[in-house]
Amino acid sequence: MDRIKTLAIISIFGLLSFNTLATDTVTVSPPNWWVGMAQPEVELMIHATDIASVSSQGNSAVSVSDPNVVVTKVARQDSNNYLFVTLDVSLAKAGGIQITLHGDSQRVIQYSLLPRQQNSAQRQGFTPTDTIYLIAPDRFANGNSTNDNVEGYSDKVNRTFKGGRHGGDIQGMIDRLDYIADMGFTQIWTMPLLENAMDSYSYHGYSTTDYYRIDPRYGSNELYRQLSKEASERGVGIIMDVILNHIGSNHPWMQDKPANDWINHQTFVPTTHRRETLHDPHAIKSDQVAFSDGWFVPTMPDLNQRNPHLATYLIQNAIWWVEYADLSGLRVDTYSYSDKTFLSHWTQRLMQEYPNLNIVGEEWSVNPLITSYWQAGTKRHDNYVSALPSVMDFPLQTALIQALKEQETWGTGLVKLYDTMASDFVYGDPYNLVVFADNHDMSRVFSQLNEDTALWDMAMTYVLTTRGIPQIFYGSEILMKNPGTDDHGIIRSDFPGGWKGDIVDGFTGDGLSSQQKSAQQRVRQLMSLRKQYPQLFSGEFYHYTPQDGVYVYFRTQTPDAINQANQQSTFKEPTTNEPDAQYPPTKLMVVLNKNKHSVELDLSRFNAILDGHGSISALAEDDSALNSAQSSALINTLNSEGNTPLPITLTIPAYAPSVWILN
Repeated sequence: MDRIKTLAIISIFGLLSFNTLATDTVTVSPPNWWVGMAQPEVELMIHATDIASVSSQGNSAVSVSDPNVVVTKVARQDSNNYLFVTLDVSLAKAGGIQITLHGDSQRVIQYSLLPRQQNSAQRQGFTPTDTIYLIAPDRFANGNSTNDNVEGYSDKVNRTFKGGRHGGDIQGMIDRLDYIADMGFTQIWTMPLLENAMDSYSYHGYSTTDYYRIDPRYGSNELYRQLSKEASERGVGIIMDVILNHIGSNHPWMQDKPANDWINHQTFVPTTHRRETLHDPHAIKSDQVAFSDGWFVPTMPDLNQRNPHLATYLIQNAIWWVEYADLSGLRVDTYSYSDKTFLSHWTQRLMQEYPNLNIVGEEWSVNPLITSYWQAGTKRHDNYVSALPSVMDFPLQTALIQALKEQETWGTGLVKLYDTMASDFVYGDPYNLVVFADNHDMSRVFSQLNEDTALWDMAMTYVLTTRGIPQIFYGSEILMKNPGTDDHGIIRSDFPGGWKGDIVDGFTGDGLSSQQKSAQQRVRQLMSLRKQYPQLFSGEFYHYTPQDGVYVYFRTQTPDAINQANQQSTFKEPTTNEPDAQYPPTKLMVVLNKNKHSVELDLSRFNAILDGHGSISALAEDDSALNSAQSSALINTLNSEGNTPLPITLTIPAYAPSVWILN
């Protein structure tokens, strides 16, 4: 036995160790698992030199110390260095187990099965009452300068280079959690934090080189879990950005693929980006394959999710991070570019484990018919099954910018918003769409709107009061912009105040212009409103056709009173005996006025919604609290004889949005 060399390898999670006759490193993915999951099996991908040789012995090649853990399958693919071992842990209890690989070089792997957090399966994902803050971690705040440059990673910090790493990290986000929570954000979606060991342009995170490791220049796995914990203590959830479609060209798989078909194409073949081919009844298969199997760029090899072991790897990886980091949701990058059948399985498997989790897919199409196809509950033209709860509402984002920038005519301007919302019938659940004015892949909304603060105000007001789940891009609350360029490195500029020595501090307000401070306060005010009336933002949306440059819509707690008013000519008092039944539910009225003059708005047009309310008060533009005294007006209700209400008007401010509370 003196020839036996023991190699102890502690993973970055401190969970694994290995005893082996071989001298090479052994890695296991996932690095641990949990008991009590809905799916009883977990497939381990074990990587080491010539480890696949034991597969010739079948299931007997692997034994487990715990009799309650059953080896159900042992398989290999083309590489000699990968072994796939499937374990049934349905009867297992939490604790450590020994997995022994029998062969010429016997290996013993110490593996952990952990207990789940209480109610983990029933975790609540982000909902329409939430507001998401999208952060580019490298550009938000530098909380730990010692990890700016890490040995072994060639892409070093260079704040003067727009495409370089600037040093923002997880500690910086932890340090600014109070700002995020005080602003009113209840969810954080970060651009990817997993390892990106690329030679350059690694800051954006979309070229993964290790699916189970946080990039050390951002911190560690444990620090990411601490971010989730401390955010949760402030009422803020964490949404992870997931990349299923591609990896970085420096991923170890590119030097040693588990299977020959692990990657689509052996060298760079660009995608056509023609996502419409997946839905086109006249399309040919080759066009569909050219879209789904092509690479984004030469440094992003396209994964082939039709390989069942790769599909399982990606499914388990997403579950692992939800469980490990206690996530409230996932955002899936370039959603439709992955294999359609795989996406069906991936979404169903995630929702099987977490029925209340929310997952939003990026389907960058401005056609609602294309976007809606992927959402669960949508009536599709084929038999495709999708369990994806949400998609990014790119059609509405495009319509919003057009509506605000275009001249008001019969077919242009605010009617673009109305028309897009009128297409909501194609979605499985339009109230669960993620709505936004800008994001990390497009110009800042302030720049898109030609730095017009009034139009910016209308855009932000709309996003924060319309149906769906609003997402705000970091810095848009202080009018960050990208004049004269659409370079992503400029769009994702550093948040002022996130680095020592910054003259301007967006977190404290020091050095911000009065215009920026006003914008920041406006966003804070609107999110305060969302927190004050969550029942409205989980309720219904109703709108009226735009007229003369004015668009009016309502948020209501329940559709019942409005449906009743639409169907009856008289308003009837509620008959229930509940204590508050005599008071109609509060409603919200929002008015977008693109005219350069104030407008006298005749409220009689809105009787179907206003009936039953006795007063209306404006959300003051210069105050974070509701100003009940300002712009107060009585609204007459229909009486039992069916008399019409008196004509009453409200003065709507010029070239501005206004928000009104109905009581």
